Amino acid sequence: MELVVLNTSGKETGKKVTLDESVFGIEPNKHAVYLEVKQYLAAQRQGTHKSKERSEITASTKKLKKQKGSGSARYGDIKSPTFRGGGRVFGPKPRDYRFKLNKALKRLAKKSVLSQKMRDNSIRIVEGLSIAAPKTKDFMTILNALALNDTKSLFILPDTNKNVYLSSRNLPKTKVMKFNEISSYDLINAGEIVFLEGAVEKFQENLKK
Repeated sequence: MELVVLNTSGKETGKKVTLDESVFGIEPNKHAVYLEVKQYLAAQRQGTHKSKERSEITASTKKLKKQKGSGSARYGDIKSPTFRGGGRVFGPKPRDYRFKLNKALKRLAKKSVLSQKMRDNSIRIVEGLSIAAPKTKDFMTILNALALNDTKSLFILPDTNKNVYLSSRNLPKTKVMKFNEISSYDLINAGEIVFLEGAVEKFQENLKK
């Protein structure tokens, strides 16, 4: 399995990169992808929601009426959940929504997404980006050359590149990340995945650990 390497003008360079079948050519496991995406979204939740229970309401504790003889239901104090302004029964409390997943399952999820993207011809490889100074205009020129200006795209770098990151930061449809920071959610959320030359090998090695 091979992909042609493109330059920043969107033209073929004549070079090819060999992709590992065990990473880009497996049968996608949808449940593994579901679990990792669920884990990612759960970790984004603040979990600071809180409602007051009966014991936390500031109000009189006086019994509203006598227990028997009224002909209607018995009442306690005004803090009862049956009254407006009373405490809430089993209300939400601050909690951490994060949960753990096995590393093998998370690797399988990433491989599944990449394999599906490969089937959809949504993966490209571009030779190294060289931006002298952080300029969004320069990055937009590259996106236009690759016909990605109207598409959600994820650029995967082999190493930290501050100029590339800062140049793309203001673009809502473009995300730039290092190869070891990627989650399945990032891969799914991108319409096109662009590997910089050298990032593919490192990404494949990272998934084989």
